[in-house]
Amino acid sequence: MLWVLFLLLAWAAAGVSCARLCLASLRAAAAAGDIRADHVHHCHRLTLYEAAFLSGGPARVADLTLVAMARQRRLLLAHTGWATVVDPEGRDEMERAVIGAIGPGGQSRIAPVRRAAAAAESVRHLSDRLVAAGLAVPDAARTGVADAVTQVRGAALGVCGLGALALMLPSQGFAEHRALVALWFALPLVLTLSCLVIARVEGPPGARWASPEGTRVLKAVLGRNGGDVPDLVSVAVRGVGAVESPELRAAFEQR
Repeated sequence: MLWVLFLLLAWAAAGVSCARLCLASLRAAAAAGDIRADHVHHCHRLTLYEAAFLSGGPARVADLTLVAMARQRRLLLAHTGWATVVDPEGRDEMERAVIGAIGPGGQSRIAPVRRAAAAAESVRHLSDRLVAAGLAVPDAARTGVADAVTQVRGAALGVCGLGALALMLPSQGFAEHRALVALWFALPLVLTLSCLVIARVEGPPGARWASPEGTRVLKAVLGRNGGDVPDLVSVAVRGVGAVESPELRAAFEQR
């Protein structure tokens, strides 16, 4: 009956991880929805950087800055994945962060520049302003859900491993007994997979940067442009995949 001990461990892992995901999702929903009316700027007009952050977070802000500088010929983005500074004078904090990430040599691979620019102090300040305005979800709420999803995935793998060990025990020789053991382990596995599917359908919650009010403002930005969305607005909202230039897309695809 050693397999019963394995089953108890599987249920414990599944139950704890799924409960944590439910609690984290509730906290994230409360953090996103519990915004006082006097803290939300209903007339707030988003900048391109703000729209990029609400749509895709710090990485999207870095991508938008690189594309905008390339459009203005102040930065060359080669299809081989290299960035070269043409104008070393950044016009705002974001551009100065990108130039600083490229380094004094004036040339660097695009991938590390994107990572360094996304982690810049200017992006953190942008995030703080949007959270204070009630347009962005606090970082703690997002990361809590993401960590909980990771724990549920680990629990699902753990259930599979424990089930495999239970089926390999010498006492599970009869086919009927093995089928019964497999059925018992299938229950916690279904629980974890169901939670992951629900989390996926919901967004997933850990990937949401905009609060409900931020989402409304973003939709208003797109609504004002109608079907003709300017290129940089499209990059801010949809990412570098929306870039019209094949050369620029190739530059970002290099790893």
